[in-house]
Amino acid sequence: MTLTEKIAYIRGLAEGLKLDESKDEVKVIKAMMDLLEDMAVSVADLEDYVDEMSLQLDEVDEDLATLEDEIYEDCCDCCDDDCDCCDCCDDDCDCCDCDDDCDCDCVYYEVTCPSCEETICVDEDTLLVGEVMCPECGEILEFDFSDLDLGDDCCCCGCEDED
Repeated sequence: MTLTEKIAYIRGLAEGLKLDESKDEVKVIKAMMDLLEDMAVSVADLEDYVDEMSLQLDEVDEDLATLEDEIYEDCCDCCDDDCDCCDCCDDDCDCCDCDDDCDCDCVYYEVTCPSCEETICVDEDTLLVGEVMCPECGEILEFDFSDLDLGDDCCCCGCEDED
């Protein structure tokens, strides 16, 4: 039985008592029943609204999951699928359990956001683009490599090319 049905039932019981409406007590009871009826209608409207918003939120959640899959898809199958901190294959990254036998060409770097101090993993291509948005606070992290003198013989791996 819904709230509005319960209020209607109580109203019917009160009317069946054939109370003297000139008495103050009966006026108070009628006013309380009117109030309860208004509240029951408001609650029913809110329940409908919450149900609708819940359905819309589920749709947004599904769309977001699809979008995350497309944007953050793994470069290889070496990472644990349950890792929700990043999609990295870097053996030095402590944020997920990556397979040590990863033979992909992916290189990932840990970057700490200066605003929220969240550590995220980014790939080399993202670093070369020059910026990435922190997933925690939304801050744009910029990377500037214009100061580096890489020379023509540099392979950019830090090995200081030996002849």
